[in-house]
Amino acid sequence: MAEKTKVTAEEALAYHLEPTPGKFEIVATTAMTTQRDLSLAYSPGVAVPCEAIAEDPATAYDYTTKGNMVAVISNGTAVLGLGNLGALASKPVMEGKAVLFKRFADVNAIDIELDTEDPEEIIKAVKLMGPTFGGVNLEDIKAPECFIIEQRLKEEMDIPVFHDDQHGTAVICAAGLINALHLNGKKIEDCKIVLNGAGAAGIACLELVKAMGAKHDNCIMCDTKGVIYQGRTEGMNQWKSAHAAKTDLRTLEEAMVNADVFLGVSVKGAVTPEMVASMAEHPVIFAMANPDPEITPEGAHAVRADAIVATGRSDYPNQVNNVLGFPYLFRGALDIHARAINDEMKIACAEALAALAREDVPDEVAMAYGRKLSFGRDYIIPTPFDPRLIYVIPPAVARAGMDTGAARRPIVDMDKYEHDLKARMDPTASILTSISARARAAQARMIFAEGDDLRVLRAAVAYQRSGYGNALVVGREGEVREKLDSVGLGDAVRELEIVNAGNSRHLDAYRDFVYKRLQRQGFDMHDAHRLAARDRHVFSALMLAHGHGDGLITGATRKSAQVLQLINHVFDARAQDGAVGVTALLHKGRILLIADTLVHEWPDENDLANIAERAAGVARGFGLEPRVAFVSFSTFGYPVSERAEKMHLAPQVLDKRGVDFEYEGEMTVDVALNMGAMSKYPFSRLSGPANVLVVPARHSASISVKLMQEMAGATVIGPILSGVDKPIQICGMGSTVNDITNMALLAACKVG
Repeated sequence: MAEKTKVTAEEALAYHLEPTPGKFEIVATTAMTTQRDLSLAYSPGVAVPCEAIAEDPATAYDYTTKGNMVAVISNGTAVLGLGNLGALASKPVMEGKAVLFKRFADVNAIDIELDTEDPEEIIKAVKLMGPTFGGVNLEDIKAPECFIIEQRLKEEMDIPVFHDDQHGTAVICAAGLINALHLNGKKIEDCKIVLNGAGAAGIACLELVKAMGAKHDNCIMCDTKGVIYQGRTEGMNQWKSAHAAKTDLRTLEEAMVNADVFLGVSVKGAVTPEMVASMAEHPVIFAMANPDPEITPEGAHAVRADAIVATGRSDYPNQVNNVLGFPYLFRGALDIHARAINDEMKIACAEALAALAREDVPDEVAMAYGRKLSFGRDYIIPTPFDPRLIYVIPPAVARAGMDTGAARRPIVDMDKYEHDLKARMDPTASILTSISARARAAQARMIFAEGDDLRVLRAAVAYQRSGYGNALVVGREGEVREKLDSVGLGDAVRELEIVNAGNSRHLDAYRDFVYKRLQRQGFDMHDAHRLAARDRHVFSALMLAHGHGDGLITGATRKSAQVLQLINHVFDARAQDGAVGVTALLHKGRILLIADTLVHEWPDENDLANIAERAAGVARGFGLEPRVAFVSFSTFGYPVSERAEKMHLAPQVLDKRGVDFEYEGEMTVDVALNMGAMSKYPFSRLSGPANVLVVPARHSASISVKLMQEMAGATVIGPILSGVDKPIQICGMGSTVNDITNMALLAACKVG
């Protein structure tokens, strides 16, 4: 069972506050730098697409963002499990939904919170915004108003309108049910199905199950007052009435007898072990109440070992998670300029998800969950981080939309469409997800050397509470407690292991180790004791050297050169020892490694070859197949310069070594990164743009990294120290809490 991440109120607030309030921003996709750019983007050039759209409204999908823009709309009357918080308080959830659209399916989404509980006002407002968007995602609107609003908008608008609380849950539930019945050898049309929870999600689940073949007479819906039967008047409405059964059953307990399937979207504890025991052979139990299910998997299996159980929780197998559905449903619908998301498209999504779960699971997915996943009773639904979702689900949805006439612009070349879907996703997201998963599996004891810095302490708490392993903080307990108290994390002191020279029983061994290393470098025993006892960087390195931790994070409070000098009292991390610094830049969906950014001041051709080999190893640690470019201001000998000669010779050194990765040089950066520019040199050995740049000197590496960070807004990870016996990572002095945490994950994964 996956470990559940512990999140405190203070951490959640800090996440939404830093580095800027909220969770997303708007970024221009076209140049806005010259007067000509402005003339094209606005007046007078903008008049041309305006006239084209006025003449043919369908061209709005060509000339504007409409075709990749979804409105996430709520009035905050049913926020998560929190109830009616109002429109403004729902905004963090809606922003989160918008971010999920972008992260999982590259769909741009804008959150819109409407401050009204009047369905007519919401219908009017959303309808008036129709020209702006390619689709509408309704969210957290209470029943029965959500039914009224969605139905009217579907009738009156010509773009998809989708209430995810209803249909998102229904689609994932249907996918799991397909596979559960497949494993049990049952047919949906023969199954007795009991649903508890006659709200928006429950009604949508039963409607979709019936659309897939379940018989009305075999389906029993229950609410807080019991079975919804024909003739019942108490607590009824038109949506419940549509599912009223002709039956003498009156309670959930009675309905569960000999049931093949239970679908729960109700409350904790609604199902008892006795109810489960009364079900038919090989029962299917989807206890989807959040945060706590109607019955836990342990509770169900205690009385029925033959049960297949799913919940809404991430810490149990078979999670019914809406993020598996809505991003990909909208991706497929938007790409065919759909008029609606119909039942056939929802069923296609469910069937594609079910089929994907039956396929072999990629290693990176298994790694994320700490175990090998394969189709079976504990794996009937794909996981949210399966990289195949983006190019498997939207094509299935698009095909169904085209087959049912919902498409304005059908996709002609489906193979190309699938290829384009693979290409449009940000590879850095999956890389960081993989790093996170590997770190969680490693469970490394991470030493955080600078326990006097609040950023470091917060990163240590995040590391510990996220389930990556144990955080060992070097510092004084009183000072650590005081600093954590100042940000509301005082309770975390009990979770962290706080170590220092005063409470370490290993100090004498540490002192002797330092003395043995440095006694012929002018250090006496007193000097060795002072280093071991008083310098936390040296003390932390000694902990690592003696196996009292698995990795070390330092550098947030001192310059990297100074930290490296201190670490060299304990480890061999100099240029002549084979150490290298590699910095990762993440920008606009690309990841680029630059070396050496830490150790070598002015490397020669042999050093450059060593740097290339180390950097290639780091690239593989990120899951990349390395393509190394030795970059300079000249390309393949022109212009001729003595300063570029070593960049020309370094590839020849690698030729003699027979390395197992692609490399080429010397070349300018544009040739290395742009295949159009590289095409002028057909003899180049690189099969694609370089993802590792080896630069002539440390100063040029530093300039390159800082320029990309400041001017382009690239995310910087590193420098990553490679070539040292133990995992040591040195953060920059300007590192954020997230930066420090990322470096800890790299150390845990032994990237470097």
